[in-house]
Amino acid sequence: MVEIFRSVINIISALAIPIFIVVFLGWGLVKKVKVYEVFVEGAKDGFNTAVRIIPFLVAMLFAIGIFRASGAMDVVVYLLSPVTNLIGMPAEVLPMALLRPLSGSGSMGLMAELMKTNGVDSFIGVLASTLYGSSETTFYILAVYFGSAGIKNTRHALPAGLIADFFGMLGAVFITRILFGV
Repeated sequence: MVEIFRSVINIISALAIPIFIVVFLGWGLVKKVKVYEVFVEGAKDGFNTAVRIIPFLVAMLFAIGIFRASGAMDVVVYLLSPVTNLIGMPAEVLPMALLRPLSGSGSMGLMAELMKTNGVDSFIGVLASTLYGSSETTFYILAVYFGSAGIKNTRHALPAGLIADFFGMLGAVFITRILFGV
């Protein structure tokens, strides 16, 4: 049964992106949208947004650096390690899981370090990369994009984002354990 599941996951992962591309292009053709022109216009807007978010990005990266340098990350990892042991998550991956909602580049650096130390095909390496793809930089999005758009009241965005990150972490542990048989 596990082998069938692994085969299905491999097929889905190989076909997912090409299917999305075909569906989006097909939908654009059906709706008579000039897909290329709309894409280029969106890219222009993206560049303008990138320029507007730079101050928020610098502030967020500074705060993350202080959090890590102060040793607060180590304290949080120590306090949460009994919980991660219950769900089968190696303690080595926890700092990356905690940093992911704060910083994409910081968590990418930790993921690269885990892969360098443990190997890219190790359980820890695959779990770290699966976790990276299963979660989002919630605080980064709130600080940078909401800040650049002038949104002051984020309402339910923070709890919803953190809940999604938590379930993304659980899902990453679950699927990696199934696929690796650990």
